[in-house]
Amino acid sequence: MRYDRTVRLDTDFATAVARTRDALAAQGFGILTEIDITATLRAKLGHAAQDMEDYVILGACNPSLAHRALDTDRSIGLLLPCNVVVRRDGDRTAVQALDPDTMVALTGLDALRPVAEEATRRLDAALAALTDGDGTN
Repeated sequence: MRYDRTVRLDTDFATAVARTRDALAAQGFGILTEIDITATLRAKLGHAAQDMEDYVILGACNPSLAHRALDTDRSIGLLLPCNVVVRRDGDRTAVQALDPDTMVALTGLDALRPVAEEATRRLDAALAALTDGDGTN
């Protein structure tokens, strides 16, 4: 089972991060956290992480969707599709989000299906906005 929804962009990393933030905001997702994995690994591991590509995790949250999911299952916070990864992938930049259907597949809770469907629609719209006019996938 695939657990990601991914697009690849022919743009530089900083532009991809900024465009991803904007695309998520247009779909009702706020960015609560930003983890610069590259900088963190270099600071903690030094030379061992020198070859780490640009890699950022954006902690994106749509409060309405999160609330609905948490009302169904308080432990679902472990599986909320909140992390959006922006990373260099060769000469392109990959933008990846957790497939919201993972919540339903792993829990078996059909009550989460409407939340997963709406989250999928919004994440797919955000990812599609990144590729509009870019000619990439």
